[in-house]
Amino acid sequence: MSSSVVMEEKRIAQRSFDQLYELFATDVLRVSYYYLGNREQAEDVTQDVFVRLLVNKPELEYGKEKAWLFKVALNRCRDLWRSAWIRKTILGHPGFESFPAPDELKRVTDDMDLASSINRLKPEFKEVILLFYYQGFSVSEISGILDIAEGTVSSRLSRAREKLQKDCKGDDTL
Repeated sequence: MSSSVVMEEKRIAQRSFDQLYELFATDVLRVSYYYLGNREQAEDVTQDVFVRLLVNKPELEYGKEKAWLFKVALNRCRDLWRSAWIRKTILGHPGFESFPAPDELKRVTDDMDLASSINRLKPEFKEVILLFYYQGFSVSEISGILDIAEGTVSSRLSRAREKLQKDCKGDDTL
């Protein structure tokens, strides 16, 4: 196969900006929100990720676009998290638009408690929890997204689970 044919196949296989936005914007927003705990900042990160995609026009391998988008989003979230402004801001959960039914209250409260516990984790633990449980990436895929060894991903997942379990029991050693 000639190189021009291979390049043409790659071009055809690449998804357009609009397709990528339609497919992955909600996921990028969700993981950014879980990381930061703030809707407006998560929206800013999501916008920044897609602006970078549009401006930089990286050659993304078909099927691996979501990993690139998450990598950029998590890097931007880390930058925000480390900034002095975010350390001074108390991160909380926004109020619900509608109050849950009584039978849903326990589930909603448990979900909020878990989200709060995850939000209190150190960034390296929070990242792997969000990618593994909330986005369904495998240990191998997370390794590629975060540029760390698979063993490190597994170790962080294990340690994060332990910390979450302690936090759920009321132990404040996150």
